[in-house]
Amino acid sequence: MINPYNRTTMKIRSILLSILFLAFFTAMYPQDQNVLPVTPGASEEAIEMLNYIYSISGKHTLAGQHCAPLVGSTRLSVVHRMTGQYPALFGQDFGFSFPGYWDGINYRQRIVDEAIRRHHEGFLITIMWHAVPPTQDEPVTFRESIQGDLTDEEWSQLVTPGTLLNERWKSQVDVIAWFLKQLQYAKVPVLWRPYHEMNGGWFWWGKKEGDNGYKKLWQMMFDRFVNFQGLDNLIWVYNTNEFKEGVDPHGTYYPGDDYVDILATDVYSEGFNQVNYDQLLELAGDKPVALGEVGDNPSPDKLEEQPRWTWFMSWGEPDGFGRDFRNTLRLYGSDRVLTLEELPWVDMDQPTIHHPILQ
Repeated sequence: MINPYNRTTMKIRSILLSILFLAFFTAMYPQDQNVLPVTPGASEEAIEMLNYIYSISGKHTLAGQHCAPLVGSTRLSVVHRMTGQYPALFGQDFGFSFPGYWDGINYRQRIVDEAIRRHHEGFLITIMWHAVPPTQDEPVTFRESIQGDLTDEEWSQLVTPGTLLNERWKSQVDVIAWFLKQLQYAKVPVLWRPYHEMNGGWFWWGKKEGDNGYKKLWQMMFDRFVNFQGLDNLIWVYNTNEFKEGVDPHGTYYPGDDYVDILATDVYSEGFNQVNYDQLLELAGDKPVALGEVGDNPSPDKLEEQPRWTWFMSWGEPDGFGRDFRNTLRLYGSDRVLTLEELPWVDMDQPTIHHPILQ
């Protein structure tokens, strides 16, 4: 049974946070100076979040933590136990696998509910989706399906309106759109980063060149979500893998400035090298850039050397094997890195509440 007092308290807190959020951005960005998202008629909340990210570019970097579907948001409290602070960015994945597994599709509603609650607490929300191929039905396995492939004929059908695979794809993305629609109704803006690491060949959507390749798939989702489903709360994040041997340059599959708000890359092996940073900046121009996923966190010194990273999101367990605990402490204590407590619309005078996994 839902405690009506908790519901009322959350609603009041949400209203107060919205007022603080709006007041901050009204002061920072007069109406005629807003940077507008690529979504026509984007929500006020999406505009505010994008402008905040623009405002910190080159000055600060948001700390972020990915939280896997099975474990909910427990990693946030692990970060807090380690550092005494929360990350500013809460990340999740809509998943693909069997109910009860690590990436179970049965957790999607819980992810939405948690994202709404974390938004009320002041977190910025980023969500991704390891999408099922249109040739299969959920749930699926990672290696055989997400890391599978489509034949050239299957891909051609996928991107051709009216074909069976194109219609199946529509039905699959419409399922995800419903969960994002709930966040729209709750006035939660989302940093949406679909079909990531496309410049590597390990996902079914990867290394599809040409105008009818990956670019077309991205544009199809944009059209379906924005023009058909009416989603106005998404900030579209084009998220590559770090450039290296066997991985194509960041711009190879770029769908165009009219479809992308922010550019990001995932770093697991190349140590935040300057080649990747410079190449992504050249593609981005004035658009913000981010570290969509990182295996180990960048050092404070590296963020000083590469100041335009607007956020980093740690992918694995915060205190996992091989993680540099001392670097995490330095990072969260750095003046450059922003945590939840340092976001201008967050009031941390209230006691910290660590929510259990199940409500």
